[in-house]
Amino acid sequence: MPQTHSASYKLAFQDIDFLLREDLRPVRFQLELMKPEVLLDEANIVSTFVFYGSARIPSREVAAAELETAKQGKGDLERAKMRLKMSRYYEDTRELARRLTLWSKSLEGTERRFVVCSGGGPSIMEAANRGAHDVGAQTIGLNIVLPHEQAPNAYVTPDLSFNFHYFAIRKMHFLMRAKAVCVFPGGFGTLDEMFESLTLIQTGRMKPIPFLLFGREWWETVINWTHLADAGVIAPEDLSLFAMVETAEEAVAVIDGWGAQ
Repeated sequence: MPQTHSASYKLAFQDIDFLLREDLRPVRFQLELMKPEVLLDEANIVSTFVFYGSARIPSREVAAAELETAKQGKGDLERAKMRLKMSRYYEDTRELARRLTLWSKSLEGTERRFVVCSGGGPSIMEAANRGAHDVGAQTIGLNIVLPHEQAPNAYVTPDLSFNFHYFAIRKMHFLMRAKAVCVFPGGFGTLDEMFESLTLIQTGRMKPIPFLLFGREWWETVINWTHLADAGVIAPEDLSLFAMVETAEEAVAVIDGWGAQ
């Protein structure tokens, strides 16, 4: 019958063309919000440790190989030296995730707390998932659809690997379960996530949590925090919303001392 072959006859939830219409965007928002929420609830994950950071910082092993290649005249030597210097943050991320996961495993109760959560991609995100994976823990990845597809890194637990179309919904999921955040060096995306999170805490829309900036020299070079306060565009007490740390041990100590269990 021609009636049953018409697009109007399709069940709404099976009609992809209908679901992708511009005026169905609110429904897609809701679906993208609900799917990870339902699956994380089913996985009994009640809190996370969120890692923000660059998608372009290599591991020490990769950076060292790039430097050797550059020394042979097959690349930009100065850039290779800088990438080797920055690779410390990959290693620091991995170590912090490993230590924090061991610490979280010692917490009592059946609920899963302080599960490592990253953007699911390469570099700092990979290092975070890898550190938790190193000690046999499950780990969350919140990927995003980009013009150049960002594939999940190999250390995200497959059943906890999510993909988002909407940045806003992804950002919500980063913070809905977050009980601590650590921000490593990064570019526009990292700065966006950092400042948005700090703004939510500053304005009382989110409860204060341990908020760590890893690498004092980096953050004090990139952002003149004192000038922001001196100029009056933030309050002096806003500088206490975050702490700068230099080592994984220091970061775990800050979190442990917060009493956020």
